[in-house]
Amino acid sequence: MNTSSITIRPMTRAEIDLGIDWAAAEGWNPGLHDAESFYAADPGGFLVGLLDNEPVGMISAVKYGHSFGFIGFYIVRPAFRGRRHGLALWQAGMQALSGRRVGLDGVVAQQDNYRRSGFVLAYNNVRYEGVPCRSAKPDKAIVPLTQVPFDEVLRYDSAFFPDERAALLGSWIAQRSSIALGVVRDRGLAGYGVIRPCRAGFKVGPLFADDAKLADRLFRALVAQVPHGSPVQLDIPAVNSAALELVAAHGMAPVFETARMYTGAAPALAIDRLFGVTTFELG
Repeated sequence: MNTSSITIRPMTRAEIDLGIDWAAAEGWNPGLHDAESFYAADPGGFLVGLLDNEPVGMISAVKYGHSFGFIGFYIVRPAFRGRRHGLALWQAGMQALSGRRVGLDGVVAQQDNYRRSGFVLAYNNVRYEGVPCRSAKPDKAIVPLTQVPFDEVLRYDSAFFPDERAALLGSWIAQRSSIALGVVRDRGLAGYGVIRPCRAGFKVGPLFADDAKLADRLFRALVAQVPHGSPVQLDIPAVNSAALELVAAHGMAPVFETARMYTGAAPALAIDRLFGVTTFELG
């Protein structure tokens, strides 16, 4: 595809590593092994823009199931901005998701631009960072997520995401150097979370639980798995008051905010049980 002198094509797996480096340069603090999981989610869902075969920008347009897609990784290298290359990438990404409801976590200042493309604000997500409390006690209800059948994890996850994402989830919870835990009660899985190493410190995400107390137990158990004093980030929906109470209880402070937006009406998700977003890049 040629638009405004830029050539756009699907990224190779190696090029996604380059895109992760660009995201780090933007201050997004990606996970050390995120590229593996991102590629697993949709190998054709990442587009690179080239000038004379030099990569100058990218966008992800990842498909989930039959009805949903997510825009992320919308980056043009600083030296190539202001030349409409970003617009060309945006149009290619949206075209790739044509016919689907589309979500994104965009920079708050760009909301008006996204509205002009048909997006509607659902709520804001806020990244909190700190060195959380480490007073985790032995908790027999919290187990490695590998002990829970994957089909059960998928069923639980479906309350928090608009469409099926088995490919991403299977890779995400098995990601190298990450730790995935679930909390199990008589009726089965009642929450799960993942903590993974990033360029700086660690991120928890997702963090889903049936109630605030379970979310706190899971969060403490996850944080207890990383070196003492490590900074931890958690991205929460600002409309979940219980999630706000959780980060406050752990002395965490806001460092970044996004606008979660969708084309059309927002999907009906269990926001009151969503205590940590999986990833701003893929939803």
